[in-house]
Amino acid sequence: MAAQCSGLVRRTLPAIALSLRTSSRLLCTATKQKNNGQNLEDDSSQNEQKTDSASTEKTLTEEKVKLEEQLKETLEKYKRALADTENLRRRSQKLVEEAKLYGIQGFCKDLLEVADILEKATASVPKDEIKEENPHLKNLYEGLVMTEVQIQKVFTKHGLLKLNPVGAKFDPYEHEALFHTPVEGKEPGTIALVTKVGYKLHGRTLRPALVGVVKEP
Repeated sequence: MAAQCSGLVRRTLPAIALSLRTSSRLLCTATKQKNNGQNLEDDSSQNEQKTDSASTEKTLTEEKVKLEEQLKETLEKYKRALADTENLRRRSQKLVEEAKLYGIQGFCKDLLEVADILEKATASVPKDEIKEENPHLKNLYEGLVMTEVQIQKVFTKHGLLKLNPVGAKFDPYEHEALFHTPVEGKEPGTIALVTKVGYKLHGRTLRPALVGVVKEP
């Protein structure tokens, strides 16, 4: 019986050892496969993360470029709006200033007729008749002269200046030529005679002087 048991043990032990070795090999193989699978999953996950990161970075870069372009465009529009506003302010200010300066030009034109009448009245008085023996004429003449002087002072105060350009060069912006005639000793293109004085209001011709211009013989 003992011999039978001993033989059974001898037959069973190698089989168990073989089974253990086989199981050990299978376990090692399974472990390697599992580890390899985990490594593949980790590599795949890292690749996916890299791909997602690259895609996100590209999207953010494109968004940044787009926002920078929008910012640049907005700044340009803002600068143009500021420039337009400044130009409008300057034009409005200029219009206001011109209205202050030239708003009285209609009134001035009417007064010019009065000044013309005063000038003609004083010029028509015979100078040899202005004597102490003619006190009425003398007083009337002096009163007309004083009135003419005073009205010219008022004109000057408000920027209205007389143009009496005898001997000056003809300027079409300030003078109106009624005729051209040769005059000995006078340079062609100059004004030989003023038939009606002109006026300028703050540098702008309100009424051109009516003149005769010297021409070449």
